[in-house]
Amino acid sequence: MDEGGPGLGYAGARLFRVAFPKVKVTAPAAGIRFERDVPVALSDGTRLRANVFRPDTGGRFPAILSAHPYGKDALPRRTSLGYLPLARYRFLRQPEPVSLSAYTSWEAPDPSSWVPRGYAVVNLDLRGFGTSEGTGTLLSEQEGRDVAEAIEWAAAQPWSTGKVGLNGVSYLAISQWRAAALRPPHLAAICPWEGFSDVYRDLAYPGGVREDGFMPFWSQMTERSGRVQEALRPGQLAHPSFDDFWAELVPNLERIVVPALICGSFSDQGLHTRGAFEAFRRIGSRHRYLFTHRGGKWSTYYSREALSLQQRFFDCFLKGEENGMREVAPVRLEVRSRGNAVHAVRDERAWPLPGTRWTPLHLAPGELRERPVESSASVQFVAPAGGVQFAWRLPEDLELAGPMKLKLHVELGGATDAHLFVAVRKLEGTRHVPFEGAYGFGRDVVTKGWMRVAHRRLDGSRGDPTRPFHPCDVAEPLPAGQIAAVEIELLPSSTFFRRGDTLRLDVQGHWFWRRSALFGMFPSSYAPSPPGTVVLHLGGRYDSHLLVPRTG
Repeated sequence: MDEGGPGLGYAGARLFRVAFPKVKVTAPAAGIRFERDVPVALSDGTRLRANVFRPDTGGRFPAILSAHPYGKDALPRRTSLGYLPLARYRFLRQPEPVSLSAYTSWEAPDPSSWVPRGYAVVNLDLRGFGTSEGTGTLLSEQEGRDVAEAIEWAAAQPWSTGKVGLNGVSYLAISQWRAAALRPPHLAAICPWEGFSDVYRDLAYPGGVREDGFMPFWSQMTERSGRVQEALRPGQLAHPSFDDFWAELVPNLERIVVPALICGSFSDQGLHTRGAFEAFRRIGSRHRYLFTHRGGKWSTYYSREALSLQQRFFDCFLKGEENGMREVAPVRLEVRSRGNAVHAVRDERAWPLPGTRWTPLHLAPGELRERPVESSASVQFVAPAGGVQFAWRLPEDLELAGPMKLKLHVELGGATDAHLFVAVRKLEGTRHVPFEGAYGFGRDVVTKGWMRVAHRRLDGSRGDPTRPFHPCDVAEPLPAGQIAAVEIELLPSSTFFRRGDTLRLDVQGHWFWRRSALFGMFPSSYAPSPPGTVVLHLGGRYDSHLLVPRTG
C-alpha cells in the first residue's frame, strides 16, 4: 500500500457511508411554486427546458439560474422511510453532514433556501441533456451562448425583476465562465463554486501529464446521459499537447465584469482548484470575492456559513440591498492543520496573500535546507516505479498559504521524456497527516504537482517567479546526457505546521494512489512515466529548490 494511503479503517468507514451517507434530505419548504419543464426558446429554434421554483404569493423576483448536463429532474426520491439522497452522495465521501431539501438536484442551489428569501430558482438542462432539445458540446462557445440566452429569457419573464444571477458547483460553476464573458445585459452577478477554467491544464493534462481516471469516467457518463457532438475522452487522447482543440474550450476570463463570488477549494487539486484561483486572479470584475476552504465540496457549499455569504452577496447585487457586502474583504482564508482541524479563518486583501515571504528550501540528498547547498550532488530513481524524498523538520511554528513552485535540474537515462509527480506532505513524527482531497478523498497531501519533462518550456509572459506557466504546445524531448531546468507548479494550499513537524517533498514517476474507491482517490488516475532513469542534480550550480509561501 502507498505510504500515507488509506488503511482498512478508512476503507471500512467508506463502506459504511455507502449504506448510510452523511446526507439529510428534508421536505421542500412551504410556499414554493414548482413549474416543471418550462420551455426556453433559443434564437436558433432549439428549446431548452428548465424547472422553475418561485414564491407562490405572486410578484416579481430576481432569478438564480444554474445550467448543467446532470439532469435537472434527478431529485431525491421519496419513500415510505423518507427522502433518499442521490446515489452520488453514497459513493462520494462527505466529511461533514450535508442537509438539503428534496427540490435540490446534483450540485444545484437548494430552492428551499432561496425561494423563501424572495428569489426564483431556475434549473436548466443544457442543450442535448435531460429534456432539452438539440445536440450539445460540453465547454463550448455554443453552450455559453445558450446560457446567455437563458439568462435573458429569465429576465423577461413576468415573475422576474430583470436581475439574474448564476450559482452552482462544479459544472454548474464552469458553465458560468462562458456565459458571463459574453456579458448578457441582465446578468447581475455570478457565484461559480469550485469550477475549472482551463480544461487542459486543470484536468485533462496538468503539467502535460494525461489524466486517465476521471476524464474517461466523465466522458462515458455524459455520453450515456445526453447527446453530444464530441466526446471528451477521444478528444483528450487525440490532442496530447495544447492546440486549437483545447483553446476553443477556454473561456475569456478577462471579459467577465459582473460581481463574482468564487469558491477556491484547497481540497480539489487536480480538478477545480487551479482554475478557480486563476479565474479570481484574471477576471475583470471590480467586486470579486474568494471563499477558500479545505473541507468537503458539497458539505461546504450547503453549509450555513457558505449559504449565508451567498445570500448576502446576491441580496446586494441582485436586490440592491445595502448590507455591507461591497466592503467585505476580498478573500476569506481558511488555514488547516490537518483534514478535520481548522487552525484559523481570517480576512485577507488579495491572493496570493500580501506580505508573503517566498522562501526557497534547497534540495540536498534526502533533505531540504534553508540555506543554499554549496556542494554538488545528485540523486536518482528508476521510473515509473521509483521515487525520492526530501525532508525538512520545522524549527518553529509556520503557516504556508499560497501556491508553491519546485525547480529541479533533470537528466534522463535510457529515455528522452519522463512524467514527474510531486507532493508536499506534512508528517507528525513519521505519520502522514491527512487532508481533504478531490472526489471526497480523505487522505490527501498538502499540495501536489505534475510535469511532463518534454513540456518543460516556460512562457514568462504568462507566469511569474512564483507561478510557472508552460505552453505545453510542442513536446521537446530531453536528449541523453543533457541537464535541463524544470519548474513545476504546485497547487494552492493553506496549512499550519507546528515546530517539530516535518515537511516532506516526494518526487516520483507514478501517481500517488491506486485507482480504488476504498484505498485511493477514485476515480483519479494519471499516465505513469515512460521507463527510464531520472537523475536530479542538486546544489552548487544546480540550485534545485522548493519555493514556499510563508505567511501569517
